[in-house]
Amino acid sequence: MNASTHRTRWAAVAAAGALAAVLTVGAGAPALAAPAAPTAGAAGAGTPVPLDRAAVRAALAGRPAADVSASFVRVTGSTGRFEGSSAEDGMAVDPHGRFRIGSVSKVFTTTVVLQLVAEGRIDLDADVRRYLPDFPYQGVEVGQLLNHTSGLPDGSNAPWGDGTTTWFEAHRFDSFTPEQVLATMHGYPLGFTPGTEQQYNGMNTFVAGLVVEEVTGRSFADELNDRIIRPLGLHDTALPDADDPSLRHPATRPYLTVPDAGGGTHRADVTEQSAWPWVEGGMVSSADDLDRFMTALFRGRLLPAAQQELLFTVPDVPTAAHSTHCPGGKACMSTGLERLQAHGITAWGKTGSRPGSTSGVFATRDLSRKVVYSVDPTSLNGAESTYVLGLVAASFGISSVF
Repeated sequence: MNASTHRTRWAAVAAAGALAAVLTVGAGAPALAAPAAPTAGAAGAGTPVPLDRAAVRAALAGRPAADVSASFVRVTGSTGRFEGSSAEDGMAVDPHGRFRIGSVSKVFTTTVVLQLVAEGRIDLDADVRRYLPDFPYQGVEVGQLLNHTSGLPDGSNAPWGDGTTTWFEAHRFDSFTPEQVLATMHGYPLGFTPGTEQQYNGMNTFVAGLVVEEVTGRSFADELNDRIIRPLGLHDTALPDADDPSLRHPATRPYLTVPDAGGGTHRADVTEQSAWPWVEGGMVSSADDLDRFMTALFRGRLLPAAQQELLFTVPDVPTAAHSTHCPGGKACMSTGLERLQAHGITAWGKTGSRPGSTSGVFATRDLSRKVVYSVDPTSLNGAESTYVLGLVAASFGISSVF
């Protein structure tokens, strides 16, 4: 793709503003939670205590049946290993199967961008307009897209469905282009001066994906395959086309509980759904592949030292006034990851969410503890959050992450 191609695409973004009302559930995933301020000594990475398998097993067994149909967790590292699951009677769980990883996709996207930075093809300090001349906001740097300090509008000003399972059941195969997604920003100003605050925002990643395509002249999926998926042998990982709803070898069959017009409810199988969130949240993977990817990333197999260090560098800025993603009013997102600090342990990773699937991958920087989880919520209201928090806490050997 050349610059004229993207000028046409950004013109389409403006034209697509009128289509905002037809877009679906927002692509971004919420934070894991707001952890308490770390206890004394938590400034360092911390090394988890030996894995308490009984505690993880108990956390799994605490699955709230009304809110979560199935779950599994994989814990690896030098301090212990565990793999287990919990599900409704009759529901099969394959911990080695595939699931939709939602915003965990952002880690892959950021890694591709940072590889291009290392190659001298992208400058993190450059204005986005250097690569996308018709980008509608001036003064936004590429690096600010990756650490969520750009100030871009978040698209919440436009309707993304009504947040109900009824709506999603009817629209789960709808497909939207990046231009239609980005059109939800159309006509809205920046939320703050770029670089001065942090606001987690999936729009940043959509723009970063377009920068990659402009610089390379290739589809992002091709870059992802050649740079990460094939070299690491990630056989279960893919960035599907938006109009391909299939999910080969699923770990579970997630469903949503949908109310009936005359009372009662029914189950809507959402294993198949559009992958329209693209580089922001459209990828699929498996616990095995995510473990392998994070291990390679943290060990420096994918990035030179200078770019890898950015993964563990959180900007010293406050969160935006309306942000609920980070605790304590301070930034918690680095270039590509989010930092989880609690009870002397610091872990790095990412959460992800698509309807029917809530997942995450976190690890200590020394890889002494790595955790991948996938939970199947039956609603879209976040009722699974407490269960997820307990599962993560048990996996890291801490009392809580509140």
